[in-house]
Amino acid sequence: MPSPSPAHPDDGTRQLLQWGGSILASGVVAGILLVTVLGGFTATGASTNTGWFALIVTLMCIPFGGLLLALGVAKWFRNRRLARRP
Repeated sequence: MPSPSPAHPDDGTRQLLQWGGSILASGVVAGILLVTVLGGFTATGASTNTGWFALIVTLMCIPFGGLLLALGVAKWFRNRRLARRP
């Protein structure tokens, strides 16, 4: 009986890491632009219309990108652990 392959070369881990990192980075960039260039924000929200757009992008991309990146890192660690098994 053949042993199951511990890790497939294209199991989606690399895509999760790439997309999670890029979405998270775009959210961070939007947040930095909001604070520095687009007028900042107060307790009631952003100061300009483009600031509101940047705030929405930031609040959507950071959690979603962080979750994708965390899933990719977890899969990467699992694949490493499975590859080390005898």
